[in-house]
Amino acid sequence: MNLKRYKTLVFDCDGVILDSNKVKTEAFYKAALPYGEEAAKGLVDYHVARGGVSRYKKFEWFVDTFVKDNKTTKLDQLLGSYAGYVRTGLMECDVVDGLNELRVLTADANWLIVSGGDQNELREVFKKRNISNLFNGGIFGSPDNKDVILEREISSGNIHFPGLFLGDSKYDHEASTKVNLEFLFIAKWSEFSNWENYQKKHKFQKCDSIYTLI
Repeated sequence: MNLKRYKTLVFDCDGVILDSNKVKTEAFYKAALPYGEEAAKGLVDYHVARGGVSRYKKFEWFVDTFVKDNKTTKLDQLLGSYAGYVRTGLMECDVVDGLNELRVLTADANWLIVSGGDQNELREVFKKRNISNLFNGGIFGSPDNKDVILEREISSGNIHFPGLFLGDSKYDHEASTKVNLEFLFIAKWSEFSNWENYQKKHKFQKCDSIYTLI
């Protein structure tokens, strides 16, 4: 795969840059557990089936489904609890091998993060882990969803074509295809259980991890 031909590389974060999918799955479970085991497992199932979707949307569904009163207050509490669990996990999980080498290989490309994770949280974690400087095009996340972010950054001229989106979920593929970005599926840390059949149907490119692109 000739990465040098792309003017922009757009990366998802969880499962692509950071080995953090399990961190977030566990955080959803722990945050929801005060509402019972069934509710917590329900949120995990909902989350895994909607990889790449904002936490805000997932907890809004949870509150509508499992919370009977004081929904706004309890939504804020759930988001706060989840954020605490996630912040610790994001500082401790692995960063993908080969990231700096890939940056050198694609020195002329604009690099962006477009994630379902909280934007402020992502920027803080990337700065503390000394990788924020690699993403000269910016680090973007929720509460805006990926569709909104991609359309906005294309309109502003921050995303140039040809461009490649590197992701690990069905939503990553759908969002990138919608705006005419090519898509590369990163398999190693993905929680997309049926990705092989989905990939055969849609015929996008795939690789194990960023390291294999070096």
